[in-house]
Amino acid sequence: MTKKLPSSLPGSLGGKAAMAGAAIGSAAVAAALLYASKRREKKESENRDRPLDPPETD
Repeated sequence: MTKKLPSSLPGSLGGKAAMAGAAIGSAAVAAALLYASKRREKKESENRDRPLDPPETD
């Protein structure tokens, strides 16, 4: 069997890596939500500026 290292040590590498991974993951989720909301706002504003019917020409 392999030796199991105690993960409850104050300076353990596993805990630091887990915290870094969680921070990176949550930052990525926040960035994705911001990007999606900006795209939605831009799309809605473009739709408001366009007329519903095309202009009539002769």
